[in-house]
Amino acid sequence: MQTAEIRRRFLRHFERHGHTVVPSAPLLLDDPNLLFVNAGMVPFKPFFLGQQTPPYRRATSVQKCVRTLDIDEVGKTSRHGSFFQMNGNFSFGDYFKRGAIELAWSLSTGSVAEGGFGLDPDRLWATVYHDDDEAAALWKEVTGLPDERIVRRGLADNYWHMGVVGPGGPCSEIYYDRGPQYGPEGGPEVDEDRYMEFWNLVFMQYELSAVRSKVDFDVRGPLPQPNIDTGMGLERIASILQGVDNLYEIDEVAPVLRRAAELAGKRYGREHADDVRLRVVADHVRTGLMLIGDGVVPGNEGRGYVLRRILRRAVRAMRLLGVDAATLPELLPVSKDAMRASYPELERDFARISSLAYAEEESFRSTLRAGTTILDTAVREAKSAGAPQLSGQRAFQLHDTYGFPIDLTLEMAAEQGLRVDEAGFRRLMQEQRERAKADAKAKRTGHADVSAYREVQDALGRPVEFTGYDEVSGEGRVAGLLVGGAAAPAAGAGQEVELVLDRTPFYAEGGGQLADQGRITLGGGAVVEVLDVQQPVQGLLVHRARVVSGEVTAGEAVLSEVDLARRRAISRAHTATHMVHKAFREALGETATQAGSENRPGSFRFDFSAAGAVPASVLGDVEARVNALLADDLPVHAEVMTQEEAVRSGAMALFGEKYGDEVRVVSVGDWARELCGGTHAQRSGQLGLVKLLGEASIGAGVRRVEALVGTDAYSYLAREHVLVQQLTGALKVRPEELPERVSALVAQLRDAEKEIAQMRAGALLQAAPGLVEAAKDVFGVSVVTHRAPDGTSADDVRRLVLDVRGRFAADRPVAVAVAAKAGERPVVVVAVNETGRSWGVKAGLLVREAAKVLGGGGGGKDDVAQGGGQDATRIGDALAAVEHAVGRQVTGG
Repeated sequence: MQTAEIRRRFLRHFERHGHTVVPSAPLLLDDPNLLFVNAGMVPFKPFFLGQQTPPYRRATSVQKCVRTLDIDEVGKTSRHGSFFQMNGNFSFGDYFKRGAIELAWSLSTGSVAEGGFGLDPDRLWATVYHDDDEAAALWKEVTGLPDERIVRRGLADNYWHMGVVGPGGPCSEIYYDRGPQYGPEGGPEVDEDRYMEFWNLVFMQYELSAVRSKVDFDVRGPLPQPNIDTGMGLERIASILQGVDNLYEIDEVAPVLRRAAELAGKRYGREHADDVRLRVVADHVRTGLMLIGDGVVPGNEGRGYVLRRILRRAVRAMRLLGVDAATLPELLPVSKDAMRASYPELERDFARISSLAYAEEESFRSTLRAGTTILDTAVREAKSAGAPQLSGQRAFQLHDTYGFPIDLTLEMAAEQGLRVDEAGFRRLMQEQRERAKADAKAKRTGHADVSAYREVQDALGRPVEFTGYDEVSGEGRVAGLLVGGAAAPAAGAGQEVELVLDRTPFYAEGGGQLADQGRITLGGGAVVEVLDVQQPVQGLLVHRARVVSGEVTAGEAVLSEVDLARRRAISRAHTATHMVHKAFREALGETATQAGSENRPGSFRFDFSAAGAVPASVLGDVEARVNALLADDLPVHAEVMTQEEAVRSGAMALFGEKYGDEVRVVSVGDWARELCGGTHAQRSGQLGLVKLLGEASIGAGVRRVEALVGTDAYSYLAREHVLVQQLTGALKVRPEELPERVSALVAQLRDAEKEIAQMRAGALLQAAPGLVEAAKDVFGVSVVTHRAPDGTSADDVRRLVLDVRGRFAADRPVAVAVAAKAGERPVVVVAVNETGRSWGVKAGLLVREAAKVLGGGGGGKDDVAQGGGQDATRIGDALAAVEHAVGRQVTGG
C-alpha cells in the first residue's frame, strides 16, 4: 500500500467518524519555543492549553514534522528520520479512552477492501501506563487482546506531557510484531525492533502544576474536560504495510536511496557503512526538499542553518560514497517525484526549491575546495610545532567560519596522522548553541519563561483585540502588568514595563513589519511611552514600554495613541514591499519569491530567491515599473476571505506563514495581491517615490534589495544630485561623462600606486649587498637580521629576505630574518638555505621564536616562514631572539 494511499485512508476513516480534516501546518509554525513543528499535536497546542477555543470537537490531520535532535542517528537505526509525517486524531472534550481505542483498532485491523489497513490482530500488542486499569480493561473489552499482550509500563514510556505546566496524562501505544527474524519473543519490553510501535494514544486527563523532568512532575488535579491526542507515524505504518525493513525503504524514500547507490556504484545492503550513508542521503534530500518547500532558506542561523547542515550532510555523505560531482540535481527531482502524490505543491514550486538547493550544493563544493587547503595548512602547522593534535579552536574555526564539517576535519586530519581535539570542538559548539538559543528567546519573549504571559492570557480569557486596522487611538484597560518578566501590581516613573491591554491599536512586530510606537495615558494620569510591541504567546500583544510619569496599576482604563507619522511611514514601506515583490516576479519569473523582509519608517529591505546577481538593468526596470504605478494612484484595500477564495483570486501566500481558515488579502489595485496581516497605505500615490539602492547576496540563492520610500527617497536623490554637481564642477565634465572620467582617474591612480610600490621595492633591495657584508657568524652559521623601514609590506619583506639569502654561497649555512612595521602591526620573515637546514636550522621554528616576542604567532616550512604580532616596539628583541635560537638549534642547547 503506497504512502499516499495510507494517508488518504487515515483521513477518510476519521472524517467518516465526524472529524474535521485539518491541513498540515507549515513546518515553520510561529512558536517561540520551536524551530520547526516536531509533533502532530503542535498546531493544536493553543486548544489543549485552553488559550483558544477549538472550532471543532473532533479533528484529524497528517502533519509534516522535522526533528533535528537525533540528526546524528539518522541512517544508523530504522526509526530515526529528520523529516516525518504524523497521522493524528484529536478530541477536545468529546470522546475519550474508549472512543480512541475503538477508532484506532477498527482502522488498524479493518479489511483493506473496506478502507482499513488489514493488520493481523494476532500480531498486535498494546502498552498502558502501569496504573491505568481503565485503559487495560478497555483494550481487553474492545479488541479482545489477551492479558499477555497488554503490557503495563512506567512513566518514561507511557506518560505524556509537554514538558511544561499544562495538560498531561497516561498513554497507550500499539505495537506490531514483525516476526522472529527481527528479534526475540517477549513483547515491546524485550525488543522494540521486532515489536515496532506505530501508534500512540495520549489520554490527556490531568493538569500538571510543576514539571521537573519526563518522570518528575506534580499533578494539580483532573482537567475540566479530558482530551485525546494520537500520533501514528506514517513512515512506520508504511514500512509495515509495504513489508520493508525500515523507513528508508518505503516508496517515498527508497527511490532517492536507489538513485544515490547508482551514482556511487554501490549496492544497498552489502556494506554497513555505505548503507548508513545512503540512508542519510535519502532522508536528508527529502528533508531539504520539504523545508525549502515551506519557505526555509539556507543560512547561518536558526532554521536556515539547520537546512544548510542537512543539505551539506547529504552532499558530504555522497562524497564519502565516492561521488565528487554535484548530486542534488540528480537526487532532488527523484524525491520530488516520490513526494508529489502527497504534496502536489512541490511540483508547482520545484523551480524555486531546486534553484536554492543546487546553489547551496555549489557553495558547499566551493567551501570544500577552500576548506581543504586551509585544513592542510593547519595540519602542517600543528605537525611542525610538534603538537599531538589539531586544536578544538582550529576545528571550530574551520566549521564556523568556513562551513567545514567536523567529520570531514576528523577524517582528513586522520589521513595525515593527526588527531583532533574533538571534545574542545564540541564544547565550543555547545557554547555557540546556548548563546544562539538565549539570543533568540530574548528577542521573542524578553525572557525564556513564557508562563507569566500565559497567566495574563488565562486571566484575560480571550485574545487581545487588535483595532489598529481601523484606528490609531482608542480606549481600553490594563489586563496585565509585568516588570522584569514577572507580574507586578504597580510600576512607577522610570521603570521598564510590559503592558497587556484588552484592546489596542498598536501593531505588534510581525510579517516583516516593525512594531508601532507611541503613548498610553492611564486614567490615573500616568503616561507610558511604548517602545516596542511583541506577541510572545499567540493572541497576546505585549507593549514594552517605559513609565514616563505617574504610577501604572493593573485594571486601569487607558487611552492608546499610536505615533501616526511612524505608522504611516512604515505602512508606506510595507505597501512598497508588496509592489517591489510583484515587479520582481514579473521581471525574473515566479521563482523570485519573497524570502524575508523588514519594513521600517521610510525604508525597507526585501529578500527574494534568485539563482544569481540581478543585473542593474533589471533593477532599473523594477524601479521604473513600481514608480509608474505610484503615479497611477492605485487603491490599496484589504479583504477577509477563506483560503480557497484567496487562492482563486490569485493572492500570493508567503512560504512558512501560518494562516487560519480566514485570511486577510491586501491588494494594490488589481495588480499585486498577497495574504498579509500588516498595515498599509490607502493608495499607491501616497508612497510618493520608491528608490532601490542596490542588491547583494545574503546566502546561496537569496538576494537582498535595500530601498527607500517617500521623503526618505526624495532626500537621498537630492543628496545624490548635489554630489553629482560637486563632482562635475571639480572634474569639469557633464554629468553623463562622470563614470568614464572617474574610471580613468582610478586607473591612473592604480598605475601610480604600482609604480611607487616597484620603486619602494627596488630601494629596499638596494640594501641587500650591505646586509650580506654585515652578516654575523653564529656557531658557523651566517645570520642576517635587519629591520626594514616602517610601512614596508609583508611581500616586500619576503622579497628582501629571499634576495639576501640567494646572495650567499650555496655551501655556506645561512639564516636571514627581516622584520618591519607593516601598517599597525609587526611582520617578520625568516629564510634558511639548504646548507643551513642540513645543520639543523629551521625557519619555521625561528619565526615562532620571533613572533612570540612580538606577542603573536607564525609558521611555515623549514626553508621560509612568516609570522607577526601585536607589539612593534619589540622588533629589535624579536630579531635578537632569532640569533639566539640559531645558536640553540646548531648546538642542540
